[in-house]
Amino acid sequence: MSKILVVEDEPNMRKGLADNLEFEGYTVETASDGQEGYEKIMANAYNLIVMDVMMPKMSGFDVCKKIRQEGIKTPVILLTAKGEEIDKVLGLELGADDYVTKPFSLRELLARIRAVLRRGETKVEQQIKETIEIGSLEVNFSNYSGFIDGKPVTMSHKEFEILKYLWEHKNHTVSRDDLLSNIWGYEEFPTTRTVDNFIVKLRQKVEEDSNKPKIIITVHGIGYKLISAE
Repeated sequence: MSKILVVEDEPNMRKGLADNLEFEGYTVETASDGQEGYEKIMANAYNLIVMDVMMPKMSGFDVCKKIRQEGIKTPVILLTAKGEEIDKVLGLELGADDYVTKPFSLRELLARIRAVLRRGETKVEQQIKETIEIGSLEVNFSNYSGFIDGKPVTMSHKEFEILKYLWEHKNHTVSRDDLLSNIWGYEEFPTTRTVDNFIVKLRQKVEEDSNKPKIIITVHGIGYKLISAE
């Protein structure tokens, strides 16, 4: 299930978008201004961000520019009342994936959302079929194989799944709750300590010094972030 963040300062628009997206089956979180949106993007993993351009504290352009500078590649659809071509070009140059001008039909926006999500899924699917270097570890998620210095490494299925999820959200903080719900599912009733134990095992494989991690870092009070230059 795709998780979408709606960043919109106008209360009725924000609630309307959230209600309709939830009706379509998406998990939705909201932010009421650019600063709150930026903070949520830095602290959580999303599949898509739908964001207004003209907002208090930080504009959608500024948020988009800043998260791209942080290495976050989550797709962004910008919403704006402006229709001038120069604004659309600026938004795309700053890293937005699509641009919808107000007023828009809900049907159009939903179609744009589905298209952007499909592109993102296809890109990830193509990448996970390849061998990827994550620190000291070479891993292929399509056949669940891992190597260090050309030698096979024994890894559990959960280790592969956690590393895959972190890689899919690389350079983006992933909360322990995100990992619990997406890897285990709450029906298994694991604890956040379980996540921490698996992270320790993964660090022993990907880090040069697991006591001083530089690849899988801790974001205190939230979760973890996989640092990648890709």
